[in-house]
Amino acid sequence: MQAHTVRLKTSQRKIDCIPLSYVKQSVSFNSNFVRFLCKHFSRDKIENAMRNYALGATKNQSVIFWQIDINGKVRTGKIMQYNPNTGKRIKNKTGAINWVHNILKKRNSKKGNTKKSNSESANFNLCQCYFGEHLIRLYPDKPIAIVEAEKTAVIGSIIFDNYNWLAAGNLNGLNVEKSRVLQNKNVVLYPDAGCFDKWEKKSMQIKSAVFCKIEISNLIEKHASAYQAEEGYDIADYIIESF
Repeated sequence: MQAHTVRLKTSQRKIDCIPLSYVKQSVSFNSNFVRFLCKHFSRDKIENAMRNYALGATKNQSVIFWQIDINGKVRTGKIMQYNPNTGKRIKNKTGAINWVHNILKKRNSKKGNTKKSNSESANFNLCQCYFGEHLIRLYPDKPIAIVEAEKTAVIGSIIFDNYNWLAAGNLNGLNVEKSRVLQNKNVVLYPDAGCFDKWEKKSMQIKSAVFCKIEISNLIEKHASAYQAEEGYDIADYIIESF
């Protein structure tokens, strides 16, 4: 509870959250991301990952990566479409990412409903957390592995389930404020190829502000070719190749 309280103090106002009912309604194997997982991993391992991360699906088979914080509050959901054969993201005219809180706002605006909940209001106060952060409470004795992409965290958890796998969401998503929840934890960072130096600097900032043990792995940095680094090679790619 302490980590959550600290985060609230640094915000201008109360953090808005999305009702847990949206998560429960969305949970489904019917996403192209899960179809990709089924080509590489056993059903029981995928089911376990589904339970841990509450992976959702939209009507067009996009996956919903829910951001659930250490207190079980739903900050938002990140919606992404994947090629079921290659596991690569599919971009549309507006980009590769949509957000549940944005969809709720637009839906409510079209209806002209004046009785808006916090999750549907135009001034929704989003404060993102690490994807998978809720696992710290579920499995408090596990060390923590942090990667950049949600896809990578899910795949990492399937093979190395002795860690809680979290995702920063993007290259700059690793930061001090999100990392308050890492207090007293053992953490290992797995930066994408070409990102080692930046995450090493970030790790030093976190260690100076949060009492935790952080190591940074150079496995991907050493393994990836120059071309792979340009393509965003990460530990998920390494796992798919190796296992």
